[in-house]
Amino acid sequence: MTRIAIVDNEKLKDMQQKLYIQGICPVNRTGKECIKIEADGKLAIDEYLCTGCGICPKAAPNAINIINLPEELKTKPIHRYGENKFVLYSIPTPTFGKVTGILGVNGIGKSTAIKVLAGVLKPNLGDWNKLETDYNELISFFKGTEAQLFFEKIKKEEIKVAYKPQQVDLIPKTTKGKVIDLLKKVDEKNELRKIANELQINEILNNDITEISGGELQRVAIAATVLKNADLYIFDEPTSYLDIKQRINISKFIKSLINENNAVLVVEHDLVILDYIADLVHLMYGKEDCYGIVSGVKPVRNGINVYLSGYIKEENVRFRDSTIKFAEKPPVKKKHTKEEITSWHEIEKKLGNFVLKAHNGLIRKNEIIGILGENGIGKTTFVKILAGVLKQDKGDIGNKVKVSYKPQYLEVSDALVVDVLKTAFNKYENQIINPLNINPLSLNKLSELSGGELQRVAIAHCLQQDADLYLLDEPSAYLDSEQRLILSKVIRDFIEQKNSSALIVDHDLLFVDYISDKLLVFEGKPAIE
Repeated sequence: MTRIAIVDNEKLKDMQQKLYIQGICPVNRTGKECIKIEADGKLAIDEYLCTGCGICPKAAPNAINIINLPEELKTKPIHRYGENKFVLYSIPTPTFGKVTGILGVNGIGKSTAIKVLAGVLKPNLGDWNKLETDYNELISFFKGTEAQLFFEKIKKEEIKVAYKPQQVDLIPKTTKGKVIDLLKKVDEKNELRKIANELQINEILNNDITEISGGELQRVAIAATVLKNADLYIFDEPTSYLDIKQRINISKFIKSLINENNAVLVVEHDLVILDYIADLVHLMYGKEDCYGIVSGVKPVRNGINVYLSGYIKEENVRFRDSTIKFAEKPPVKKKHTKEEITSWHEIEKKLGNFVLKAHNGLIRKNEIIGILGENGIGKTTFVKILAGVLKQDKGDIGNKVKVSYKPQYLEVSDALVVDVLKTAFNKYENQIINPLNINPLSLNKLSELSGGELQRVAIAHCLQQDADLYLLDEPSAYLDSEQRLILSKVIRDFIEQKNSSALIVDHDLLFVDYISDKLLVFEGKPAIE
């Protein structure tokens, strides 16, 4: 097989369109059945009959992908989710005594790969009709590689794996009870109090699992993973929902787990944290939601630079059209202005037991200010006051300016993306739509989008408004590292072209460092002041 066909039947619901696609296929016209409509109404493509002519993807660009694979991918895949569904071609290998990072865009198979290593997903070696593959087949498949030794040890039960899944927000839907009771059940090391202290979750131990925040859930999930006696610890996105202080604390904690008898695998999108936490890194490339390949292992600093360059020299693979280049610090703007657009004076706001105080400050024209601080310390409250969403109890805001605000938590509805972003499609195709890759989402409803897709649409919606001041609260959440790097360039260029200003609240240090001219740092006690 030299090509794969991916069909997203969720985006292909019109039977007339399916019949049309079936009718225009040149192979079908010869009397063979390359494109067929199954009994359940789903469109299917026979990859062995497909000639890769490119006609059907043009008829349904959002739903059909035909990919001609590189010559070296004539090998059998590790796992395939079904006919015309995502294919994974290789897996990362843990190195004992080291933290190994996994870096790649969303939808490239990172979580699938580590689920295979964790034993959560039994790979089918491309035969999706097979329920599962036994370890002897896996050992034979990986003969002569590090993975062969790994699966031999798994088979002999010489390696025990502890795995923290990506979507910690789903935990309360499947698990019930107090945090302390749930952690006691998995405490094989008898170190619950020690770990709880290190992860700063002592104060929530008696809370019900359904009553804690995303950041607290993340730390409870990490605690549950490390309380197990394991030889391989796998963490899928361990810093999601965490502020900068917590990210650094978690990174130190994960690094401290390593000894010569165990290994750690980490999937992480924050490049600063990945650089700090990992010794080695695997890059993952391919085509999002279609197929994924794992590169050979590299020292982390070298691996991140290769990722930014988009070209793996040793494997002669170019996985991105262009290099992502960043200056050591944000480039100095040509326009220098002291023109003030707005200011604040002795602001106070009380919310329950929490009090926010902001003394005196101002924002100048053509200035991007990054906002840093712990969770629960008033960053979002401050931005809402500037946006006019909340009214301060004391103090005053200076000049009234036109504000466009992207909130932290995103609203969903059944509106189509193309309708929500009408102005962006008409006026800012090259500045916003193309770089944020929104065209493929244009006919989707907001309610059908993933977290990362919804985030990109929300950012575009904010930027398309005509405003003097753009306020973006956590715009990098749910985005992969590549999307974050692209987004930082999009916002900087857009603000400069519009000759306006922006306030950006975020926890990704690389993103904030690149995008900001100045920083506004929030201090105090979370949930108190």
